[in-house]
Amino acid sequence: MASESKNVGAKLWEKAKKIIPGGTQMLSKRSEHFLPKLWPAYFKKAKGVRVWTLEGKQYLDMSYMGVGSCILGYADPDVNRAVKDVIDGGSMCTLNSPEEVELAELLLKLHPWADMVRYARTGGEAMAVAVRIARASTGKDKVAFCGYHGWSDWYLAANLADEKALDGHLLPGLKPLGVPRALKGTAIPFRYNKIEELEKIVDNNDIGTIVMEPRREREPKNKFLQKVRKIADRIGAVLIFDEVSSGWRVNVGGIHMYYRVYPDLAVFGKAMSNGFPMAAVIGKREIMDVAQDSFISSTYWTERVGPAAAIATITKMSECQVPRHICKVGKEIKRGWVELAESCGLELEVVGLPSVPTFKFNYGELNQALYTFFTQEMLEKGFLATKTVYVSYSHRKSHLNKYFKSVEMVFKKIAGMKKKEVYSMLKGPVALEGFKRLTA
Repeated sequence: MASESKNVGAKLWEKAKKIIPGGTQMLSKRSEHFLPKLWPAYFKKAKGVRVWTLEGKQYLDMSYMGVGSCILGYADPDVNRAVKDVIDGGSMCTLNSPEEVELAELLLKLHPWADMVRYARTGGEAMAVAVRIARASTGKDKVAFCGYHGWSDWYLAANLADEKALDGHLLPGLKPLGVPRALKGTAIPFRYNKIEELEKIVDNNDIGTIVMEPRREREPKNKFLQKVRKIADRIGAVLIFDEVSSGWRVNVGGIHMYYRVYPDLAVFGKAMSNGFPMAAVIGKREIMDVAQDSFISSTYWTERVGPAAAIATITKMSECQVPRHICKVGKEIKRGWVELAESCGLELEVVGLPSVPTFKFNYGELNQALYTFFTQEMLEKGFLATKTVYVSYSHRKSHLNKYFKSVEMVFKKIAGMKKKEVYSMLKGPVALEGFKRLTA
């Protein structure tokens, strides 16, 4: 690996932190969350599963693949062709693009329970739209939620009542600074597979909206999703499934179709357009139609690239049976981690969707240092690697073979050292976890 002094990306990252709050527009792309001071940080080119840094060094991406957005692989030729066509024909106009209607029809065909569609361009803003629609429909402010749902006021309001309320929902340390105190008590969390927590919430609050990810790391147990649906029906609440992360990764459409539990609204983003900004809220007519009464509107929600990219992406996912491929590859990754951990004598647990495998060390306070060491050693071997892999259609057996040869060497290193020695073997600080303020 290039030394720190030659790491152009790392130097640019230090400059960025001085002129861009947090260094980047997305928490998940901060260098400090991967390998502080040594992570390449910026890319010059990305194609398939290969990434070229500013220095021209090439890596195989066995990590986030655009934070889950590039489900087909980087710069997919079919999606890019569709996007270039609409760019050449004009991506914005006084009139509307017909792709909006075409995409709506496609989404509704995949989800027969839904009747109407609204668009945004990011998952976070689409979630804000969905919650606004739900509140407008019921006339009730309070939201019960489970999982991670973005940066909006409605969600961060949970931490006004308890600064650690969101810690069990993917990202610890999210501060509600700038969120009006008047929203205190309007967002109440419950944990996945803990139906008794939701029952207690609805018994003690006038809940009008229930928001949850239908699946993240673990499978629903004891008909959890069905029970949530029944509670929503009983109290007259709008049930929103956040499919920004889970959508498209097990089946073509929302994972709720796989479980046969249907919400009132569902939200999509990330993988639906393979790296181009696009998001959608779909839902039942009687709820969605309220969006005409609550002002929800934005100029760039009408640009043409997002819908064109989504149509091309969804079409290719269907024709090439992409979910089947990425689930198969993901299961191979899970199996490989387990087999290598057992052969090396490492304490390791594997979780996650079949197409988003994650491994977890079981060494307590040493875990984060071990993850950092894993990323450090894999980077030196030519991989962007973390404990999580967002599998893409471009990942192939040949990539896995190379990957596991390197993983085996790194796992053996970890197994062969006294675990506290990991700190002395790191070439920089331990990676951060959760949300923390960065210093320049």
